[in-house]
Amino acid sequence: MVGSGNLEAALPAGADPRRYARVLAKVHEAALTGEALPSRPRAVIGASWQRMRRLGIDPDRGAERAPLGPDELESRRRESGLAEALPTLRGGLISLAEEAAHIMVVVDAEGRVLWRDGSSQVRRRADGLGFTEGVDWHEEAVGTNAIGTALVARRPMQVYSAEHYVRTHHAWTCAAAPLHDPRDGRLLGVVDLSGPAETVHATTLALVDAVAKLAESQLRTAHLSELERLRAVAVPTLSKVGGRAVVIDPHGWVAAASGLAPVDRVALPSRCAAGRTWLPAYGGCVLEPLPGGWLVRLVDEEHPAPTKVVLDVSAPRQAVLTVSGSAGTWSHNLSPRHAEMLYVLARHPAGRSAAELAADLFGDPARTVTVRAEMSRLRRHFGGILVPRPYRFADDIDLVVVRPDAPELVLPYSSAPGVRG
Repeated sequence: MVGSGNLEAALPAGADPRRYARVLAKVHEAALTGEALPSRPRAVIGASWQRMRRLGIDPDRGAERAPLGPDELESRRRESGLAEALPTLRGGLISLAEEAAHIMVVVDAEGRVLWRDGSSQVRRRADGLGFTEGVDWHEEAVGTNAIGTALVARRPMQVYSAEHYVRTHHAWTCAAAPLHDPRDGRLLGVVDLSGPAETVHATTLALVDAVAKLAESQLRTAHLSELERLRAVAVPTLSKVGGRAVVIDPHGWVAAASGLAPVDRVALPSRCAAGRTWLPAYGGCVLEPLPGGWLVRLVDEEHPAPTKVVLDVSAPRQAVLTVSGSAGTWSHNLSPRHAEMLYVLARHPAGRSAAELAADLFGDPARTVTVRAEMSRLRRHFGGILVPRPYRFADDIDLVVVRPDAPELVLPYSSAPGVRG
């Protein structure tokens, strides 16, 4: 399952790097020529190589993609949500990068290199590879690599030597960890340490992951401060509003509520606008803009039952839930974990017990406490769409699942048995 926290180093414990690189080169060549593999690559690497063959990526050159111009690069930096994390990332990694002959690279969620720091010698080598600010370093552009594959797998990745799909990258080692927005779980991008293959070290991945988590923690602290500032506006606003209402930030986090049971967060549509709307958790509502958020006033009307739900997992980067009914249509971008849970339930129309769902998601039927907590959160978000005992989509809903052509492209970041099985 995504977010399991397991770190898998590219170099096996005790392995000689040069000898292991030669083994990987033979495996890589056999995989490309269709010969019998002398040994199997790591599962995450094998899955990535399979995606590259399907995409037709040239193993000698990758795909030609133009870099960003200076103005677009600056715009991406401002809009990425990563600028606030940059001091933490630099503080935790730059000194190591310079000492260990590495460079630190920060990319956005689309794989575009936004910042690059570290060893000047390694930066010059990276220039020769085209590994510069503004370039696209996603799998679809340069094949299997720690940055692009971490964006797909949604977990920390170390890629060494011939695990890279494109041959010109075999002289490199890289370790990357995803960075998420703590406000909505959205993938912001990846931070990476890259260097010559001979500098590979098993602990590099753990360090990069730890610094990424520290940066996310500081982003979370900044968000809590923003929510406190919104709360100062919310309390006097709600005192003047009659009836049931909540004040939320742009991501649905609740600053204050009046006449309603308190919740941490309200699921919002992908696009919010002032005026009449419908939220699965509340039914009919009116949204009014506030400095730093929204005032949500509940309209006294019967909560309309949705009639159709579309779970779209066809795009590997973002799963979307669309709910339709008499009150209109509402779409919401799903977090990776919620996408996993809803997809598993969609595969089992008769429903799953907490133990069955724990086995589906974690491979461990004993993890029922985690499952119940997540399902409670999902049901608060999505109202009457989900029902308990057993957990399932409501019986009167027309459920449609939109899948990609290849089964392995369904939530490719997920290792949940109920998704991959």
